[in-house]
Amino acid sequence: MEYQRFENTIVARLDRGEEIIDSLRRLAEAEDISLAHVSALGAADEFTVGIYDVAEQKYHSFSFAGPYEITSLTGTIDTMNGEFYTHLHMNAATLGGQVAGGHLNRARISATCEMVITLIPGRTDRRKDETVGLNLFRFENGKTL
Repeated sequence: MEYQRFENTIVARLDRGEEIIDSLRRLAEAEDISLAHVSALGAADEFTVGIYDVAEQKYHSFSFAGPYEITSLTGTIDTMNGEFYTHLHMNAATLGGQVAGGHLNRARISATCEMVITLIPGRTDRRKDETVGLNLFRFENGKTL
């Protein structure tokens, strides 16, 4: 990964063979990022995404291989129990235009990935919500409407 920081924005490029979540973890550690928004596009040759079934509280994952265009990658970098955590969703299209997507587990870049990370001052940790079975934002000074 090569990147440049512009105040509260980081513009990054991942290259062939790099894995998205591993790269974000290294970046978050290097730049001391505890809360940020991630947006990206690019190309991947293998990735795993999933869908969570709330009723079953079960996660279903699906793996794909071949030439894929990352049409959308969005999510957050934050923390859980004070440690790096990321929640990303990705859509990717085949040569025929079919799209697969969901919660991103991993993705390997085949050509490049252009990423913009918007740093948010502060921290939002996560906690496991037993009702839905997911790790949800936990706000220290949050408000309820």
